[in-house]
Amino acid sequence: MNFKSVLRNIVAVIVGWFLGGTVNMSLVKVGHEMYPIEGVDVNNMEALAEAMPHLGLEHFIFPFLAHALGSLVGAIVAGIIAQNHKMKFALSIGALFFIGGVLMVFILPAPTWFILTDLALAYFPMGWLGGLVALKLSKKAVA
Repeated sequence: MNFKSVLRNIVAVIVGWFLGGTVNMSLVKVGHEMYPIEGVDVNNMEALAEAMPHLGLEHFIFPFLAHALGSLVGAIVAGIIAQNHKMKFALSIGALFFIGGVLMVFILPAPTWFILTDLALAYFPMGWLGGLVALKLSKKAVA
């Protein structure tokens, strides 16, 4: 493998991670606007952690969508940009987001049902789906 391929693959992960993170944060912000948590500063993790047990299902929709769609978009982008091993690079984005999800479990405890759903469905499945989309789009670009 030559230097140009290695560099392109590194760029794929960085750009995929950045754009996926941008999607993630944008959806989290939209969720806070659509379903505000009255009397809680959502930028204060301690206040948010205290409010968690009292939140309804509607407060968890956008965090899940943010994690899933952020992983999906990041995986598609990384898979498209990667020089080779497109699925591996797409899945690496799912893995990076999964690590972030696990870290958030310790930073901001959520209900068990949300943690299990989020960790099981938002990261690796979306990374894999993003890899499939990237492979399909890459084949169309070549044809």
